[in-house]
Amino acid sequence: MDKKRILASAVVFLILAVLVYLQYRHWQSFDWGTFWSQARRIRKFRVIYAIGLIYFAYILRALRWKIFLKPVRPNVTATSLVSPTLIGFTGLALLGRVGEFIRPYLIARRTDLPFSSQLAVWTVERIFDFAAFALLLAVAVREGGMLSIPDPGPFYRSLRLGVLLLNLLVAAVAVLAIAVSRRGEAIASWVEKKMAHLPRNLGHRAAAEVHKFGTGLNTIHGPISLIEAALTSLGMWYVIALAYKAVTHSYDAPALDIPLLQILILMGASMAGSVLQLPGIGGGSQLAVIAMLSGPFAAPREMAASCGILLWLVTFAAVVPVGLVLAHHERLSLRKLSEESHRPEETQTGTPPG
Repeated sequence: MDKKRILASAVVFLILAVLVYLQYRHWQSFDWGTFWSQARRIRKFRVIYAIGLIYFAYILRALRWKIFLKPVRPNVTATSLVSPTLIGFTGLALLGRVGEFIRPYLIARRTDLPFSSQLAVWTVERIFDFAAFALLLAVAVREGGMLSIPDPGPFYRSLRLGVLLLNLLVAAVAVLAIAVSRRGEAIASWVEKKMAHLPRNLGHRAAAEVHKFGTGLNTIHGPISLIEAALTSLGMWYVIALAYKAVTHSYDAPALDIPLLQILILMGASMAGSVLQLPGIGGGSQLAVIAMLSGPFAAPREMAASCGILLWLVTFAAVVPVGLVLAHHERLSLRKLSEESHRPEETQTGTPPG
């Protein structure tokens, strides 16, 4: 691990340590007996059902990537992309953000495509994820009515404003994407010229990112592919929402018998918290969900803690056993794959390391 990654991990660890300490001071009356009692009362079938939904969401991710590959690899099947998807998310769970590029790296190798092209697809995939989640949240705010929390008025008004701003951001990104797809070269040249005075060759690097983004947009080769990718994204995030709902409702407690709108808010908190995570143990995601459940949603602290940890295990860590089995079967080392995926592309030769 290089010095930058060590420093980043240390900063994340310190931030999470401070957050845990603040939670501890706030929760000095936390009852561990109640916590374990809540854990034992969980309806296990619903948890297993939630894990099945999460695996189905991974299959939908593979299907969406197949849609993105149509222009260059029309014969690639979604089935062939399931294994790299599961191994990639296993690397992300165990290695943290340094394992983020394992999935596009593996797909690039298996389809005999440049790694940079699949990084571009990965960038476009993030945009579809962001847009699909924002749309589901907007529909839930409009149709879902008020929240099942004490005094929801101020929180609900803030939520509606936040969702409006989020969808305006999605619209801005969509406009930018259309502009880059049509005038990518001109925009890249303009960016490089405007940033030419900045140190460390930032202008050239920014222009390269614009080119990469434009390359990723080329994977959408018509309105049919756009509709297919959009519907797959919406379906995938709805399935993930159902998994969250199955976990929260597995407690059979009124405090966690929450509607879809609150489920989506929990998902948003989890995604925001996942920016701060340590390899193998997460951290930020669990803390964000626990804070949301015990704060605005007014769930008992012990139940909130139990549910936050269980949601992380189901939605983030459940992929690890199958992913490790697949990696072992294919003689792949997650750490070596991560190192390979962070090297300059011109040094990446041969088959994936084992």
